Parts: sequence; C-alpha cells; structure tokens
Amino acid sequence: MRFAASIAVIAVLLAPSAAAASPSARSSPATSPPAQAGARPGTQPTYDYTQAIREQVWVQSTVDSDFDGRPDRVAVRIIRPAATTRVPVIFQASPYYAGLNDVPNHDDIDRGGAAAVAKGSAVARADSITFAGYLDNYFVPRGYAVVFADSLGTGGSTGCPTSGGRNETLGMKSVVDWLNGRAKAFDASGNSVRANWSTGRTGMIGVSYNGTLPNAVAATGVKGLETIVPIAGISSWYDYYRANGGVVAPGGFQGEDLDVLARAVLTRANPEVCAPVMDAIERAQDRETGDYSAFWAERDYTRDVSKVRASVFLVHGLHDDNVRTLQAGQWWDALAARHVPRKIWLHQAAHTDPFNIRRDVWLSTLNSWFDYWLYRIDTGIMREPMADVETAPNHWQTASTWPVPSTRPVSLRLGSGPRETFVDNPARTAEDLAASPEADDPNRLVHLFPVLSKETRISGTAEITVKADVTGQSPYLTALLVDYGPAERYAGVRTLAQQDCVGPGIDGDPGCFNRREYVTATTPYEIVTRGWLDIRNRLSPSRTTPVVSGRPYTFRWTLQSTDHVFAPGHRIGVVLISTERDHTLRYPSGTVIGVDLSHSSLKVRLS
Repeated sequence: MRFAASIAVIAVLLAPSAAAASPSARSSPATSPPAQAGARPGTQPTYDYTQAIREQVWVQSTVDSDFDGRPDRVAVRIIRPAATTRVPVIFQASPYYAGLNDVPNHDDIDRGGAAAVAKGSAVARADSITFAGYLDNYFVPRGYAVVFADSLGTGGSTGCPTSGGRNETLGMKSVVDWLNGRAKAFDASGNSVRANWSTGRTGMIGVSYNGTLPNAVAATGVKGLETIVPIAGISSWYDYYRANGGVVAPGGFQGEDLDVLARAVLTRANPEVCAPVMDAIERAQDRETGDYSAFWAERDYTRDVSKVRASVFLVHGLHDDNVRTLQAGQWWDALAARHVPRKIWLHQAAHTDPFNIRRDVWLSTLNSWFDYWLYRIDTGIMREPMADVETAPNHWQTASTWPVPSTRPVSLRLGSGPRETFVDNPARTAEDLAASPEADDPNRLVHLFPVLSKETRISGTAEITVKADVTGQSPYLTALLVDYGPAERYAGVRTLAQQDCVGPGIDGDPGCFNRREYVTATTPYEIVTRGWLDIRNRLSPSRTTPVVSGRPYTFRWTLQSTDHVFAPGHRIGVVLISTERDHTLRYPSGTVIGVDLSHSSLKVRLS
C-alpha cells in the first residue's frame, strides 16, 4: 500500500512536547464549543490550538505478538484542548508514522519459464506515505482530542506487525479501551496514566492501512468506538493480495504480498525479534495455490460484521487500483444487510483522501458527522442523502442509498454465435488488449453491446458468467468491463501552489495545505471495472480443483464494485483475456481459451 504525500509533517505534529502537561481531572462531561450566531449546528473553533496539551503514553494491550513474555505496548500521542471538561476523541492508528523499510517484492511473478525472472524491486515507501495532517489543526480547536498510535511492531510500539492479523486489531482496540477506562497506560517514567480527560466516545479515521484499522477494530464490537471513517480501507486482506483463488497484486506493485508489507512496516526497536513472525507469514500466505485459508480468514473483517456497533462513513476512489473498490463494495453491502448507520462517498480519484479533492465540503461534512456521533449534536447529517457519488470529475450526485436505487439488476448475454477462441499472451497489458474493440486480435475476446441511445448508469458489483474450455498452463480468466466512446476522463490529481489554512498552527506546522485539482484527458475508452478468477478455484476460493484440458466448465466471478455513467452514443463492452500482466502471475504464453458466448453473461445493475 502506498500513498502520495509527505512524511515530513509527521515528526512535527506527533513529537511529544517537552513541557507536556498531565491529563486534566475528569470533572464534567463534554460540552461542545458553542455555535456562532447564524452558523449551522455543530462545534466551532473556540479552543486555542497553541495552548493545546500534548502528551505521550504507552497503552498496554492484551497480546504478546513478539513472544517476549510481556504484553505488547502501543505508543500513543495525544493533542487535546486545554479544557476543564471531558472531550471526545478522533483516533488515527497507523503503521507508517516511523516511515518504512525498503523491502524487495517477490521475484516469482513469471512462472514456468514464461520469461526471465527479474529481481523484486525495492520501493522507497517512506517517500510515499499519506498522513492526514489536518485532523489536529481542524478538530482540536473544535473541542476534540486527536490521538495517533503506532500499530504493533512499528515506531514506538512493541510487538510484531502482521498485516491485518488479530494482534494488530487487538493492539488498536486497547487504545479505545484505555480511552474508556478499561486498559492501562504508562508514561515514559513508568507511571500509570488514566485518560480522565476523555468522554470515551471515539471515532477512528484514516486512509488505506490507516483506514483499514478502523474496519478491523469496529469488527470487534468494542464499546466506546462510536463511529469509523475508513477511507480507501481494506475489508478483507485476501481480496487485496488474492482474487477468487488467484494470486493478484495491488495495481502497480507486482510481486508484493502480505509478508513484504509486514517487513516494510517493521520499524520498532530491535526488529530482529520479529524474524520468526515474518517467516511464518511468508509460509502461511501461500503464493502457490492462492487459496483462502484460516490465515486469510483471520484478516477478513466481513466475517465479523455482525459485531459492528459503530456507525460507518465509508469513502473510496472509483479509480483506486491499489485498494480496489470491491473492498468498499463488499463491506458496504455487509453493513447494509445489518442496517448499520452509514454514509458513503465515492469519488473519481484514485488512492487518496477526499481532503485532496473536495476540501471544503469534506471538512464540513466530516465535522457534522463527528459532531453527531461524538458530541450528540443533531447536525442534520443523518437526514441528508446517504450516498454522494462523483460520476465525472467535479460532478457529484446524491442518492438515498447505494447502489443507487434508480438502477436495477439485469442479465446481459454476451452473444449467440459459435464457440470463439483466443490465445493468452502475458506480455500484453489489459489497456493494450482493450483498445480497438472492432479489430481482430488473437489474444482477447470482445463483446460489444449496442450503441446506447441514452445515458446509462452502472452501480454496484457486477458478476460475470463464462462457459469456456481451457488448454494450457495459465489458470487465469480476466474480465474487463469497458466504456467505449470518446470522453474527457480522470487522469490524475496535481498539486497547486495555492494553499488553504484549515486551522491554526504552531512553528513548523502552520496548518496550511496545498490545493489539489483533477487532471483530465480525452480518451477513446476506459476500463470501468475488472475481475479475476483462478479457474482451479471455480468451486470455492478455499479449494484448488484441477481442470481437465479442453473440457468446458461454467465459471462465475465478481468484478470490482463501481459506479459509472455511460454517455449516449457509447458502447458497453466486455473483454475476456487470461493473464492480466499488471496484476496476475504470468505463465508461459499459448494457453487457448474457447468461449461459448451463448452461455456466457454479465449480471449488472443498470439504469
């Protein structure tokens, strides 16, 4: 997992003050800063940020993941108003505050002599971390404590990182427990410290790994965690590094796996004590079969969604090829099935914080959300539309829920002609294979639906069914859903020289941040969503079952969740390939796939 922002701000914001004050006595419940005349209901910036209390403690967890005979301790940094009343907490946990190690990815991407095996590339991850530095500047003046914690095995915490394992979850849960008087904490001198200044009401927030930890802790059902705001967060680590039985890398990081990430965030003192844990992760993750197992089930938070007590404000980028959109879609669907109070934003950008692309609206909405759930102020946020979806750059639409209710499920047959074949070529990218859909191409199969006469929207998670026979070494089937037709589309986000000051600051931390804006480009087509299947896992992601060469089977798998508007005059296309070079493992070229289009279909929600 990698992000785009500077790490430099971390040291300034999180370094404990030399003159840190002791916690104030628990004297009275939280009183929200009064709203200014004519302002919307909610907290206002009335506390002096420069006088905020800064302190550091180490919270004792209930796990011993480095097996040293002592409970792991979590390094926690706190900035809070110098108030006599108790205040609620905004909590961001992260494995990234101390930077990351450069760790080579696996060099086993090319299988069976498909190509010369290249060495795994070491990524300078410490140069590409997102830290939501605006939280303290914006919320401390509004009467919130902001808490930052190093995930186990990272920074000042003990224990070992496990990339989503149970110990990481319980480590961060212990911070919520401490804020509610149920766990112990100590200062640098070993003195016991209580969070007497806290109401106990806690909201967790973060981007990517930082947004995954809120999902994990919420799935424990811990009391006091009132709300979470997972931004580009993972709901199942299996679906981050695997897909339907296949080894599938995050976009742009071929060869990365769970063990690589764990070693990258292993920044605690004496990291060598975690060597056995790192080796155990490498063995258990299983890059051979890709099967779902107890190891992955431990990291699948959707299994424990019934325990979630917290409300959820879920945010995800529709162009996020790192933490892909199924992570949001399956978590959202599971929450909806259990009527968890929730809200969703889906934006056009990739792997980023909405602070970077819709700053003013984001801060106002987030403020209202936290005020409602942590201060119990009726801000009206829960009477607003549940879903905000950016259907094109800077064009937002709201809906009462998501998938948007104007869509309905339909099944579209992929054809009616004779069996068609294509030959796998792992040297070609999906973008190359999706181009020029009406041209003959031996390495793909394309089905184009009729030209659209009106604007058509897809919303939710599509499923594809393919009846096919496979002869050769590649076990992958990949489906691409494509929007064919020229349009100005998302192409990235750039940083501007202009800055916004979201709150007061101190020396070295002025509370100001550069503005961002979309970069767009006119392109002839766009891959809207995609999905992968290891055909040996056609019966279950947990079980590898060999296929008989040349025998037809019916394969069925989901694509990544999406929300997309097709313009009139465009065509919806489905492209079938085998290897997707930038995501799957690569077997020798030459696998032949025969497809019976008359028994193949796409199930999708359309309007």
